[in-house]
Amino acid sequence: MTYSIVNDGVTPKPQTRVARALLDSVEDKQLYIDGDYRTPVSDAYLETTDPATGQVLARIPNAGAADVDAAVSAAREALHGPWASLTPLQRSQVLNRIADLIDANMDELCELEVLEQGKPYYVARWAEIPAAANQFRFFAGQALSLDGNTVNTSINYQPEGKQVQAWTLRQPVGVVAAVTPWNSPLILTAMKIAPALAAGCTVVHKPAELTSLSALRLAELISEAGVPPGVVNVVTGDGASCGSALTSHKGIDKIAFTGSTATGRAIVEASKKYLTKVTLELGGKSPALVLPDADLELVIAGIANGIFFNAGQVCVANSRTYIHRSIFDKVVKGIAAYAESMQMGHGLDQATQMGPVVSIEQAQKIEAFIEQAKAKGAKVLCGGIRLGENGTYIAPTVVTNTSPDMPIHCEEVFGPVLVAEPYDDLDEALAWCNASDYGLAASIWTQDLSATHRLSRQLDAGTVWINCHSMFDAALPIGGIKMSGYGRDSGKQALDNYLEWKTVCAVI
Repeated sequence: MTYSIVNDGVTPKPQTRVARALLDSVEDKQLYIDGDYRTPVSDAYLETTDPATGQVLARIPNAGAADVDAAVSAAREALHGPWASLTPLQRSQVLNRIADLIDANMDELCELEVLEQGKPYYVARWAEIPAAANQFRFFAGQALSLDGNTVNTSINYQPEGKQVQAWTLRQPVGVVAAVTPWNSPLILTAMKIAPALAAGCTVVHKPAELTSLSALRLAELISEAGVPPGVVNVVTGDGASCGSALTSHKGIDKIAFTGSTATGRAIVEASKKYLTKVTLELGGKSPALVLPDADLELVIAGIANGIFFNAGQVCVANSRTYIHRSIFDKVVKGIAAYAESMQMGHGLDQATQMGPVVSIEQAQKIEAFIEQAKAKGAKVLCGGIRLGENGTYIAPTVVTNTSPDMPIHCEEVFGPVLVAEPYDDLDEALAWCNASDYGLAASIWTQDLSATHRLSRQLDAGTVWINCHSMFDAALPIGGIKMSGYGRDSGKQALDNYLEWKTVCAVI
């Protein structure tokens, strides 16, 4: 097949003033610390580019230790300032105002994400940016229900004539370092900041260096919503300069990280010096298990969307699919046909169904996985090539005839690449699903209710979807096991990341 890319090398005209300004001139951004903008102490900057064209959009500060120290100091001072005196209702109202402001600036935020990350506009407009607003609304409700408990103790050595009264309190953990990745910038940022604010914490946010523009704009909206200065700070930069200074800082009480397993390990090492609390949402190699009675129309579209959505740059993407042999050929041919019908192009073009990956380096990494698999005998049914004037498009790819020892089969590719293999015995297929260092998500495709209940218990995954994949909601906890991390984002369980239990025991 000959693949074409609409508007290859050309950026369609944005509709919002902020996005147009990015294209008209390369602007130097600033750090957001203590409610104000600051230039980095070192005066060092990084370029952020449009991955579809390579055009430089802006220069962002590469914050160093001095900048991080200023941000952490501002967050610590704010922790005990006016923010701490707000009632639960007042804090809830602030979170709802943030959500309203995200809605009011929806088009602008969507275009920022498209320009710096490459995703299709419809992905930002109908999925990710509204989901970010919903995070703040959900945790606005949770802010009203942070209750402790009274405890009936068995203490029997109190002074004569006295009683013991005991209770627990739930209090903010303190200053949170929120470190977020580049694949879905605003929603993943909201998943950290919204529960942290609901709990009464303060935040120093480090977005990915490739996608910092929406984070800086969100900080403005948070301030506009009435969050006091210093409660949310944004320090931009790379991992070596900014990230390491933040995650090893003595003034950080909690690190909330989403990203690669390799970076997660480094963060755990950095946290050891001060025993900083850490939650990690890391990589995945999520399997989809298709039983012979599955609804094939549902399966083909669902699995294709599960791997090709956002060019496969989704931590839970169903990158491994095991299909019963009786329907294997029909399913993989259907997925390949779906892949070949997808229109690639710049994310601002309304016809685009799949945009570029985030950078040339990421495209080269994905290409290397495919070429290595082909050299070892894997069969590429469709795609498998790198495209585009800037070299950042990966044609949606389906690969078969792989073996478990191939990197494409067992490692996180983080691109639009599906490994599909047939199975005969369900127990064997289940073992294949669980034979992974990762345990982030999985999906089961069947109309058999008994199989659904049995397999959902047996799969090693933090989330299991039935007849769907990548279904998210602010009320549903998401997180992994094994090398996919620990702790949960979203859902009321996420509040546990940002709260401490305090016991109070009194003789009365």
